[in-house]
Amino acid sequence: MNHYYVDLHIHIGRTWTGKPVKITGAKSLTFTNIIEHARHEKGLNMVGIIDSHSPEVILEMESLVTNGDIVEHPDGGLFFGDLTVIPGSELEIYDEQCNGPIHVLCYFPTIKVMREFSNWLSGHLKNVQLSSQRTYVTGLNLQSKVKALGGIFIPAHVFTPYKSLYGKGVNRSLTEVFDPDMIDAIELGLSSNSMMADQIKELHQYTFVTNSDAHSLAKIAREYQVVKMVEPTFKELKKALKREEGRGIAANYGLDPLLGKYHKTVCAECLQPAGEEDQICLQCGHKHIVKGVADRILELKTANTSPTNRPPYVHQVPLEFVPGLGPKLLEKLVNHFGSEMAILHKVPGEALKEVVLPKIADLIIKAREGKINFAAGGGGKYGKIAD
Repeated sequence: MNHYYVDLHIHIGRTWTGKPVKITGAKSLTFTNIIEHARHEKGLNMVGIIDSHSPEVILEMESLVTNGDIVEHPDGGLFFGDLTVIPGSELEIYDEQCNGPIHVLCYFPTIKVMREFSNWLSGHLKNVQLSSQRTYVTGLNLQSKVKALGGIFIPAHVFTPYKSLYGKGVNRSLTEVFDPDMIDAIELGLSSNSMMADQIKELHQYTFVTNSDAHSLAKIAREYQVVKMVEPTFKELKKALKREEGRGIAANYGLDPLLGKYHKTVCAECLQPAGEEDQICLQCGHKHIVKGVADRILELKTANTSPTNRPPYVHQVPLEFVPGLGPKLLEKLVNHFGSEMAILHKVPGEALKEVVLPKIADLIIKAREGKINFAAGGGGKYGKIAD
């Protein structure tokens, strides 16, 4: 069984003609730029590119196939050299049943199937060109369509305070919104980890995925997983998410939850930490308190232990979080050692010190070994390295 670095949640900012897709995404996030950066700079083996339902993105993928730049594998997935692309779509549901908005991720094996899904979507949302559009169907209907097309269905960043399954403070069970048998995995989001999520008993049956939700090239692979598969195809990914025939997640790599933007409960105005039950900020009097993921999970807690088959969750510090490691110095490191995955996982500390200052190299190694302290994030502001 082979091991592959996989990030399944990368947004497209613009089409190849410059039209917006993800409004908040960087203009440099075109399909072609993403696959080149993910392969050559990040060192990933598989990416899920969200927003592939946008008609112009479909045209770009088809053009790349016609030109021979990417090749469709018979078992699903688009091969760009040693990088596999899984076409995906992030959508928003909000109906009388789901107490939304809730974001979900849908993945498909081929461009043809993605085009069929896009055509269906165009009759159920206002602008099929754009990312994360609200679909005017129920969660159950969306699940049924995805499954009818042989797709993968994953609730997205399930604990974040906005636009997620549990984050709104209303839904207490996924069965209120979805058919649990048509869920392939659960995406955790940047402010939680496996240990936190496993405090909710109904999630024990699912594989957890940790993805970047990248809105810029730099954010790609800030979270990812190592997946055990025979080869990096859609069919193999599907088996891995279901833990079939020896496939599965070997390890999740994600931010320490303290680094996430929504880990602790804070005032939305001044970011002063607030108590779980506070309705008004004691510091500035503002009435908008953003409940942190940690407190929300405690509200939902129904279990004290994780299932025995849960893979390790490794707290990963993205290189862009390392103080003193700016874009130019990071580019120098990547050029020297080949990819960010190599720097994060394999390059010895002494070798790093030949390229960057010892204090920066030491921080990279300490992060790899889980020996760094953090100041927690909240209210939309990332945490940071404290030492």
